Amino acid sequence: MKKKQLLKGMVIRGSRNVFTVRFENKEIECRIKGKVLKASEGFYNPLAPGDLVEASFEDGTSYGLITGLEERKNGYARFNQKGQAPQLLAANVDLVLCVTSPASPPFRPRFLDRALLQADNAGIPAVIVCNKYDLVDDEAEASSLMDGDWLDTEERLSDFDRIGFQVFYVSALNGDGIDDLKDFIAGKTSVLVGQSGVGKSSLIKALIPGLEIKTGAINEKFDRGNHVTTQAVMLDLPQENQTRIIDTPGIRRFAPAGIKADDLILHMREFAPLAGKCSYGLSCSHETEIGCKIMEAVHAGVIHEDRYESFLRIREEMINNHE
Repeated sequence: MKKKQLLKGMVIRGSRNVFTVRFENKEIECRIKGKVLKASEGFYNPLAPGDLVEASFEDGTSYGLITGLEERKNGYARFNQKGQAPQLLAANVDLVLCVTSPASPPFRPRFLDRALLQADNAGIPAVIVCNKYDLVDDEAEASSLMDGDWLDTEERLSDFDRIGFQVFYVSALNGDGIDDLKDFIAGKTSVLVGQSGVGKSSLIKALIPGLEIKTGAINEKFDRGNHVTTQAVMLDLPQENQTRIIDTPGIRRFAPAGIKADDLILHMREFAPLAGKCSYGLSCSHETEIGCKIMEAVHAGVIHEDRYESFLRIREEMINNHE
C-alpha cells in the first residue's frame, strides 16, 4: 500500500494547473487536486508566488497534489482584461517596488498612479524605483523625456516624493543606488511591477549578481519594451536573511482590480483627506461642481494636475467597466 505524506510549502512560480513549490530546500512540481481551490475562487489564476500551500505525496510519484491554501496576508493583483477577472501577481508580500524609467521607454507616471493605487488597496507599502537614471545625463535620450502630454520626469517624481512615496534613483547598468535599495528590501518579500522595458530583469541581476536571467532590448519602432519575463517567479537574494523578490511580467497597461469607482478617492493619499468634504458630499464627480474640494486642491497645487487627470481617467474606466 502506497504511503501518503503531507507537506507545507511556498509557491515559487507556475501557471494554469502546474506550480513549482518549495518544501524546505526542495522544489517540486505540483498540480492542484481537482483543479479547484476555494480560497482562490474569483481570480483569473488560482495561485501566485508567495502563496503557502499544503500538498500530498504518494510514494513512487515525482509530483505532488496541492490540497489546500493557507489564508493570504495580502495579494497584489491587476485586472486581467482577457479573463475579465483579477489576476494575482504575488501573495504574502511586504513591499511593492514600482519600477519606472526616465527614458527608453519614456516615463509613464500614470502607470505608477495605477500600480501605487493597487498597492494601497491591498494594504501593502510601496516605493518607486526609477531605473536607468544614468540616461538623464545622456543628451541623445534627453529629448525622449517628454512624450505628448506627459510631464517632466523630475517634476512628477518630486511630486510623488512630496505626497509621501519614497523614490529610489538607480542604475542597473553602473550600479548607482543599488546598495541603498538592497539595504531597504533586506528581510522583506518584495514584488517588482513595471512596464515592459523599464529594466526589471537588469535590476534583479544587479541585486543578485551571477543570476542567469534574460534581459530584453527596446522596440525602437514603438519605443517600448519586449516581454522577457513570461510568468511571475520568486527569487532569493543569496546570503541575505529572508530577502525575496518576486519578478512579474512587464505590463503595458495596468488596470486596477477590486476597487469601486466611488472608493477610488480613498486610495490616492493626497485625495483621501478630502473625501466627503465637497459641497455635494460623496456624490461629487469632482469635475464641474461648485464647492468641489478636489478641484480646489488642484488649483491650490495640493494635488498635481496630472494626478488629477489620472484620477479622472481611472474613475471613468471603473464606471464604464461596471455599466
